[in-house]
Amino acid sequence: MTWPRVYKAPLDFGMASRISHLTSMVNVLVLGGTGPTGLALIEEALSRGHTVIIFARSPQKLPDSILQNPRVAIVKGSLEDEDAITRAFETRIPNDDHNGQRESAHPSEVIKVDVVVSALGPPVTKIHPAGNPLARGYEKFIHVARRKGVTRFIVLGTASITDEHDRSDLKFQSLVFGVKYFAPRAYAELVEIGKVFGKSDDLEWTIVRIPVLVSHEGGEYHAGYIGDGRTTAVLTRPLFAKFVFDECDARAWIQKRPLVSWAS
Repeated sequence: MTWPRVYKAPLDFGMASRISHLTSMVNVLVLGGTGPTGLALIEEALSRGHTVIIFARSPQKLPDSILQNPRVAIVKGSLEDEDAITRAFETRIPNDDHNGQRESAHPSEVIKVDVVVSALGPPVTKIHPAGNPLARGYEKFIHVARRKGVTRFIVLGTASITDEHDRSDLKFQSLVFGVKYFAPRAYAELVEIGKVFGKSDDLEWTIVRIPVLVSHEGGEYHAGYIGDGRTTAVLTRPLFAKFVFDECDARAWIQKRPLVSWAS
């Protein structure tokens, strides 16, 4: 197969001329935004004209082009801090006044979150903490989201989260085997994340299961199930982000767990 070329994320996120999709504008709360996959989500959201609220433990890791974007608000906090999580659902978007100072665009209005999107996932290259902290953090987010009337979640998952529509596929069995036996805490975390959303019947969740993520660009994605004859073992980060926001509009995979991969 022809490999897509190397992807380099542009830093000019705020230009209106880069809005390339005629989609409805929404207010997006992004989790895991400081990593490469989260940055791809932020770039895609801004390119579509969305307003972005970033919840991050270490927002200083974000590039200045994001921190200074007038359609971005930053909420610093951890998954253990329910007060900080609540602030993420009650934030206001700052903008620049004529003196270059940041002030609230609508001081009397809280930005209503329309959808929570997440690039959170356990690392498989180092020891993950015990106790499934990401799943417990999602539980806190879901608890606050229910209070605020937010029901839409689109979150990252992997093939470790099973689905009844999956079929036998050796390449994915090998991937899951490797995670389960060489990174058992990461495997347990992923399975628990699947359970947290699977039991949330009142939410409009989508678990976007991904294979191996790579930082390239080009090509198209395929959304289906393991063993459907079209899924491949890789997905680019920009295509992951594209699927997330395509799904935000299309709402075709509500309470489903598609396996999204690069279409060869």
